[in-house]
Amino acid sequence: MEYENQNFVSLSLVEEQILVGEYDNCTFKSCNFSNGDLSHFVFTECEFVNCDFSLSKLYDTGFKNVVFRGCKMLGLHIEDCNKFLLEMHFEDCKLNLSSFYKISMKKTKFKRCSLNEVDFTEADFSESLFDDCDLLGAIFEQSILIKSDFRTAYNYALNPEMNQIKKAKFSKEGLAGLLFQYDLVVT
Repeated sequence: MEYENQNFVSLSLVEEQILVGEYDNCTFKSCNFSNGDLSHFVFTECEFVNCDFSLSKLYDTGFKNVVFRGCKMLGLHIEDCNKFLLEMHFEDCKLNLSSFYKISMKKTKFKRCSLNEVDFTEADFSESLFDDCDLLGAIFEQSILIKSDFRTAYNYALNPEMNQIKKAKFSKEGLAGLLFQYDLVVT
């Protein structure tokens, strides 16, 4: 099934109100995808507003230039998505306990997001923006963060020796997050 330029409001994947298919330039508002199976769905240039994706299965799901606003996205395995043209941006979203393991998503924008305990291990987020994001417990190991902007991010613990951070931007207030491994007291 193919859907173009349509608006979907208050639908539920669990109640089978949304069918597997290709969605192009569609808007989804207040839809419930939680605990559902979005495998093999393809979303191209779509916008999701106040939707719940928590614990959804994303095997081979295509997200091509997709924007999420105010969405609840707990415990997602983004690494299961289709990698072809994968592009997502997030505003005011809760992505806690999600995983971007080994994903390449350069130039991604995270604005005012909760990214608690998110796994960015071996992921490439070069030139990405973490604007006013809470990164408490987020895991950065062997991550590529070249030219990324963390100036307004907070609660991160990022080891410069274990990650590529050349020309990344940090605020003076965030320096403690780069020195945590040395057990220093920064005031």
